Amino acid sequence: MNGGLEPQTPPDSPSMDAGVGKPPRHHLTSIRHCASSARIAAAAAAASPPDYGLDLGTLSLISPTDVRTGFLPVFRSGSCAEIGPKSYMEDEHVCVDNLIEHLGGRAAGIPAPGAFYGVSSRWHVFDGHGGTDAACFVRKNLLKFIVEDMHFPTNVEKAIRGAFLKADYALADSHSLDNNSGTTALMALIFGRTLFVANAGDCRAVLGKRGRAVELSRDHKPTCKSEKIIIEKLGGTVFDGYLNGQLAVARALGDWHMKGPKGSISPLSAEPELQEIVLSEEDEFLIIGCDGLWDVMTSQCAVSIVRKELMQHNNPEKCSGELVQEALKRDSCDNLTVVVICFSSNPPPQIEIPRSRVRRSISLEGLHLLRGALDSNA
Repeated sequence: MNGGLEPQTPPDSPSMDAGVGKPPRHHLTSIRHCASSARIAAAAAAASPPDYGLDLGTLSLISPTDVRTGFLPVFRSGSCAEIGPKSYMEDEHVCVDNLIEHLGGRAAGIPAPGAFYGVSSRWHVFDGHGGTDAACFVRKNLLKFIVEDMHFPTNVEKAIRGAFLKADYALADSHSLDNNSGTTALMALIFGRTLFVANAGDCRAVLGKRGRAVELSRDHKPTCKSEKIIIEKLGGTVFDGYLNGQLAVARALGDWHMKGPKGSISPLSAEPELQEIVLSEEDEFLIIGCDGLWDVMTSQCAVSIVRKELMQHNNPEKCSGELVQEALKRDSCDNLTVVVICFSSNPPPQIEIPRSRVRRSISLEGLHLLRGALDSNA
């Protein structure tokens, strides 16, 4: 799709993937990609857990105090993408369960095992807006840009940031891609036990940690206080929930019709927000999805559904489908793309709670929500 495009490495300036303006509401041998899939006909047999709607608000850092010597994750994933009530499918996603095999000769010096996942709408999950050009381009090129970066693999964080900016500038330089096309991008890159999550836009990554939801990314909405401060400091405005009255996200790749000439100051940034953690045995799976899922479901609700389903059939692809179907039942009005990545070949274990320490008036999910809130305020 890049048609001989040879993007130049951009200077140090913020830039990323954006979401198309939509009214605010109260997605190789070892690589798999699909822009859409047939709707799963059967709804979940069991009722989904209650959605408590608690917004924990802040990113959680993981302290690997419970990492057992010798623990090494096993990667297996499943995905589901649905057009939903929209006329066009604008999400893209990518799954690479075996990064070493996928990279081949370029894998020298990379710790094993390795994996790469992303979502985008015209984004990464890739969530696109204003046309699918940007989301498709990011899906095809972001991993390549990371591996080709001069800092890879010695400084993975710099390589990821450089790849996001390179992709953004490549969209500006291309004569074959729509200048009005933009995309949000979220990617997860794993080497051994080290997990890197990078996000620009409103896709989200949520870790399932023994049944508790831990958000590893932050939704970059123009109404978010910290994003609004940056927008206004760079000369932009937030009107009716939109950046400059046009865009429903504060960070995005592409959308150069809003950013202006390269090198100019713009309130729309392609700079990713990064999170790095060390996985432990308590970290059971990762959910990444576009905003069509998170518009109608809390992170804790998604984790509870996936854990329940994994304990029944241990199939991450079925879990992705269950989340999509649940979002459709909740009247999501967007495209839906979900990827579930498991870190073990075994299903999650049953959680035993001593009766003497837990009052009957609070559920297990309620305990996870309370613990997450306390951790966030610590």
